[in-house]
Amino acid sequence: MKQFSLVMLFFLLVSSVASAQLDIGQDKSRKAKAVLSLTDAIAEKKTPEAEEKKEDKGIFSFMNFSFSKNKKKPEEYVRPNEKTETFLQRITRQADEGDVDAQLTLGYMYLYGENGVSVDYKKAFDYYSLAAAQNDNIAVNNLGSLYFSGIGTAKDVLKAAMLFEKASKLGNVEATVNLAFIYISGNGVLRNSQEAINLFKKAAEAGNPTAKFMTGYAYYKGFMIKKDLKKAVSMMREAANAGYDDAQYVLAVMYLNGEGITKNYGNAVKYLYKAIEQGNVDAMVTLGDILALGIIYNKDLYKAHILFNVAAVRGAEKAAEKRDVLEKNLKIEEFLQAQSEAEKYEEHPSELTVYIKKTFGDNVRKYIDDNLKAMPVRNIPR
Repeated sequence: MKQFSLVMLFFLLVSSVASAQLDIGQDKSRKAKAVLSLTDAIAEKKTPEAEEKKEDKGIFSFMNFSFSKNKKKPEEYVRPNEKTETFLQRITRQADEGDVDAQLTLGYMYLYGENGVSVDYKKAFDYYSLAAAQNDNIAVNNLGSLYFSGIGTAKDVLKAAMLFEKASKLGNVEATVNLAFIYISGNGVLRNSQEAINLFKKAAEAGNPTAKFMTGYAYYKGFMIKKDLKKAVSMMREAANAGYDDAQYVLAVMYLNGEGITKNYGNAVKYLYKAIEQGNVDAMVTLGDILALGIIYNKDLYKAHILFNVAAVRGAEKAAEKRDVLEKNLKIEEFLQAQSEAEKYEEHPSELTVYIKKTFGDNVRKYIDDNLKAMPVRNIPR
């Protein structure tokens, strides 16, 4: 499935991590459908408008897309009496006859220039429109994403929001998350943090891992819902076990402080290491502090130096100062080896972590802290 999910300058939005990625809550019988997931940049788009938008590196930069690769193969469209048709002729005819799978696949093909066609955003938009007109929830969600980013049509965030709302009511979980982020950002509509939380809770109940993190963090902070650390632990653990590095970090902090769960320094360190493996800088600094102090865990100045060194390169505040302090307490051979180990460090983020960071940026928690607060309530016009 190829399913769009919104993402934009602190505004957007989450998509399916379909099949091999994170195909959450979608009917498995629909895997042939082209489900769009907006997270990796469309390399082919070279228009001046696209180049201008690439300048925008803020949180939620929405000119990013990625699509899973499990759409129908050409031979799957072949019927016994159709051997003389090319794949493009056949699928185009089937799309014109109203075949939703064909319409979705053609939309994807023209969006990315696959299976022998050139990139044509207008045709991509037209085929998604045809599928959306049949109330296919994936197509409606994808069409909303095209409106949101202005691909194949004029940008219209309000129209996108209305389509996400429709797709959500048709059962598309990714559209529910997309709409929630629009409510948080206030992009095209007034901010409505309460409705955003309601939508995140709905998507979390349907199994969406990003929504689980957002809802769990809301319970942790007491944003728009009553603070509930036990619920926060439960949802944060699910997001952490799904592979999201920031959820692993937050869960580690909860273990360290005994927030909603019994203090367990061993588990805290375990989840910190998981997050560090993915490149989480906050986890590096936190574990570095723990190992440097040696109060709640075995002291290890060598590992602490490595962690502070890697974090410093990634811009962590005061990490360089902490590294330099430890340097004076290491033997010369330890110091040189620690530097060598820091240089060899490579992060290995999970698919979920890559997706969320490309969608929302590297500091999602700060964005939530700054924006997920009570605002005037106003429904999206229908």
